Amino acid sequence: MIVATTAHAAAMAAIHAASFPANEIWGPDAIALQLGLPGTFGFLQPEGGMVLCRVARDEAEVLTLAVAPGKRRRGIGAALLHEAMRRAAGLGAGRIFLEVSPQNEAALKLYTAAGFRRVGLRQRYYADGSDALVLRTDITPFAGADA
Repeated sequence: MIVATTAHAAAMAAIHAASFPANEIWGPDAIALQLGLPGTFGFLQPEGGMVLCRVARDEAEVLTLAVAPGKRRRGIGAALLHEAMRRAAGLGAGRIFLEVSPQNEAALKLYTAAGFRRVGLRQRYYADGSDALVLRTDITPFAGADA
């Protein structure tokens, strides 16, 4: 697993494009922009996965997590999520949020296994007008993590 920099934006965008509908993909410029913002970090799994997160004070958010279709069900998503949660805790976050489609059963299973629970609903969140579930889990902030 690689700590993502703006130099990894094209590789991350390719994974994202393979993983989401065309109207929801993030291009290299959007990913590079996010990686350049304070409090935002990402990881690239060269085998076909990526995650972007943001920490603001004591809260974190998974902005996007993607695993290329041919690489799914190999633990890549779980490893990326775990590493993102570890980094967010190291940056002082006590809880982490994300949005997910209620129809994305694989993602819901991944997030539930990691301790996420539904805390809200964002109506018409996605480009196609569908809703998103808001999930959250508590994480334990700790000092000494790679910040």
